[in-house]
Formats: sequence, structure tokens, C-alpha cells
Amino acid sequence: MALNGGRKYNFVSLDLGTANTLVFIAGQGIVYNEPSIVAYHIKSNKIVAVGNEAAKMVGKGNKTIRVVRPMVDGVITDIRATQAQLTYIFQKLRITAHLKNAVMLMATPSVCTELEKDALKKIAYQLGAHYVWIEEEVKMAALGGGLDITKPYGNLVVDMGGGTTDIAVIASGDIVISKSVKVAGNYLNNELVKYVRSQYGLEIGIKTAEQLKVEIGSLAKYPDERKMSIYGRDVVSGLPREIIITPEEVREVLKVPVSRIVELIVRVLEETPPELAGDIFKYGITICGGGALIKGIDRYIEQTLQLPTSIGEQPLLSVINGTKKYEDDVFDIMRHEKDNKDVSY
Repeated sequence: MALNGGRKYNFVSLDLGTANTLVFIAGQGIVYNEPSIVAYHIKSNKIVAVGNEAAKMVGKGNKTIRVVRPMVDGVITDIRATQAQLTYIFQKLRITAHLKNAVMLMATPSVCTELEKDALKKIAYQLGAHYVWIEEEVKMAALGGGLDITKPYGNLVVDMGGGTTDIAVIASGDIVISKSVKVAGNYLNNELVKYVRSQYGLEIGIKTAEQLKVEIGSLAKYPDERKMSIYGRDVVSGLPREIIITPEEVREVLKVPVSRIVELIVRVLEETPPELAGDIFKYGITICGGGALIKGIDRYIEQTLQLPTSIGEQPLLSVINGTKKYEDDVFDIMRHEKDNKDVSY
């Protein structure tokens, strides 16, 4: 892509999610999609694994390895780990050359502070980016989920990720109102861990809870429901033990936290301008993010709120797909800034 004057820029975008980090390069597509996890060697403080390899170490570490998540509940908890993670990713993919003179679009959770955004920009510039653009994930999710957010009518989007659920009303190309709650995929996993411990006296790990949620988790009955065997450590004897969990049990556990998301949707609707609220009544709610894959979540929200509810296109990839669609808008804005402010790029 070239601005006035013919100078060309590469376009790179990132989805900096709590659960996964994704990288898109114009002309190549999505080149990276792995968990947002970094494993360090404690003594040397050097990275030993990132992404899938680091995820294998979760719950199975030892005294020499420290496994961290650079972002927790949508908040950057370790900026050094974030920088190390991104540097490692680009070096591993051997795409550092693409960052020179690149326009980099970074999609971040709504709860990201201005200080955190400045820190992310600094990291991007250090990696070689020439221009850095930051947008909220929920806006990109709406685009990637198949909505035309440029139209002058209201779209209500629920982006249910790993750390936060962002809810926004978007119209005429931008966010009108948005709210966020730290009830999302990781929170649901923790609730399942608590339930199994209190109900069965069994300690299970987050990976097992995630497997429970993915394989038999639901918010409405579905065909061919089946029970699932899981393994953990007995809290009394300390010995390994097996139990069987039913879909009904998981469903009842998930309904409680998801009801908090529904309550936040109501709060957003209460603050939505009347004309846009009318649009939402007509066009309904779109769910994006990993949480959209929970069986029956669209039906549950639709029945609870009496509003049409649907799952966005490719919900796991909605944010990164949205950044791809936003590429032309970024360059249009840059041209506008250059023409009106004589900005030098």
C-alpha cells in the first residue's frame, strides 16, 4: 500500500488476546495463531518456549521454568513478557523484515489503559514499525463477524474472549457505547474447577476444565449429549481419581457467570440512544470470540432478552479478520492526516 508520494508500506496486524495471539501480514494471511503464554528459564530469565510449546508446560512446570501469561483478564500484567513474546514470534517466523516501514494495527481489549497502549506502541516501534494504530477488539470483532459497521444504524456486539467480555453498540463506523466485564472463557474454566472441587472433592487443572467446557459445555440442551470422564487429585487422600460429569452439571455451572454477561448487555441497552435501540431490536445481537462456540449460547441470550441473537462469522478469528478488513480504512485515515496536517510518513 502506498500513500501520496509513492512510498510503500507493509501492513501487519495483531490480535493481542488474553487466550491467543494472532498475527496477520498483508499478502500472506494469518501467519501465527497460538496461545498467549511465555515460558522462562528462571535463572537465566531467557525464553524457552512461546505459544503452543509453552502451553504444554502449563500445570506441568518445575523449579527451573516459569510460565506466565503476558495478559490476564484483558490487562497487560507483564509488559516485558509482552515485548519478549512479540519479539520471539517475529524472529521465529523470520518476518522481522516485514516490520520495516510497516503500518501495524494492534487490536486490544477495551479495558486496556492509555498507559498500556503507549507501552504497546513503544514495543511496536522497537520492532521496526513505522506507524502504529490501536483499535478496540470489539470493533474489529464486529467487522470480522460479518457486520457492516459503516452504516448509520446500531449493531450490538458481544465479544467473549478469554479474559474479558466486551459489549458494544457500534454505528456509523465507530463505538457509541461499550462496557467490559471480566467474565469470559478463563473465568468459566475457574468456575468449573471450583465446582468439581466442592461437589466431588477433586482437584482438576485449568486444561481439564477447558476440555469440559469445550466438549460438553452448553447453555441449552443439544442432541446426543454424553457424560465425560475426567481425572484429578483427591483433596483428602491426595491420590489420583476419576469422576464422571454430566452436561447438565456443566450447564448449570456456566449459566451463573453467563447471566452476568446478560445483565451487562441490559445495562448497555439501557444507555443506548433510542434510535439505535430500535435498530438492535430489529437486527439483534451478534456474538463473537471463543465464547460464541459454547453450545446454545445464542439461544440462551435470545430467550432471556427476547432479542434475535446470532453467532458471528468465524468467531475465533473475528478480531484478526476484522483487522484485515480495516486495512483500507487505516491507510485512508493516514492519507487524510497527511493531506490536512502535512504529516510526514
